[in-house]
Amino acid sequence: MVEQLANTEINRRRIAQVESCFGASGQPLALPGRVLLGEGVLTKECRKRAKPRVFFLFSDILVYGSIVLSGRRYCAQRVIPLEEVTLEPLPETLQARHRWLIRTARKSFVVSAASATERQEWISHIEECVRRQLRATGRAPSTEHAAPWVPDKATDICMRCTHTRFSALTRRHHCRQCGFVVCGDCSRARVLLPRLAPKPQRVCSLCYRQLAAQRHQGEGEGEEAGGQAAGSPSRAGAGCGASSGDEDEDSDEDKEGDWPGRVRFYDSGVSWSSFHS
Repeated sequence: MVEQLANTEINRRRIAQVESCFGASGQPLALPGRVLLGEGVLTKECRKRAKPRVFFLFSDILVYGSIVLSGRRYCAQRVIPLEEVTLEPLPETLQARHRWLIRTARKSFVVSAASATERQEWISHIEECVRRQLRATGRAPSTEHAAPWVPDKATDICMRCTHTRFSALTRRHHCRQCGFVVCGDCSRARVLLPRLAPKPQRVCSLCYRQLAAQRHQGEGEGEEAGGQAAGSPSRAGAGCGASSGDEDEDSDEDKEGDWPGRVRFYDSGVSWSSFHS
């Protein structure tokens, strides 16, 4: 399928239309040999609530963004290299169905499809692209993943101390190591987590102690520990307010870019389904 579509005119037009729909705020997506294999709207579980997001599956990347005008305008583009992706189907419940977890080293999140068939199509197509990409790059499957954030609405009390109740004055925070919802007192420490960001990140008290123990164990085994080693804990941020990373992409997903006038999505005269064959 990839070989058949690579370097074809229809593939170039489709990729150009996706670029146009993201406007000037999006990254260039056209690369030699890159193929747009499928697209669709999935529900992404964000920090505050579940929201519809448009997803595009390319042969080497997964792209998603916020829907400003369905089929015409998108914003807050995110690009995920497929060689970093691991998928995990989630069990069905009465309240949550057709879900799966997308894991990467920098960010992990839950999405859901409209049906079990659609979920299976997405999972099978993404996994096949991941296998092809790993073979092409010679890389091993990713084993280090960011923890998915527990949604704000999942708890009204701190998941560490279990007695601080959240309110308009007592904010929720998220530990970058475990993803738990915690209060400010239980997340004063900062730890450098290079896979997530170049600056020290907020972590809960339990993760701080675990990371500190890992660091000391590493030092005892003779590992180099000069200065603030990668992944080492720090109390430098103790007592400060919410870090700049406390909000996920929700804060900028509603911003519009500079859009071209009256774009017609996939105006190619060729029928478009979720996935090409």
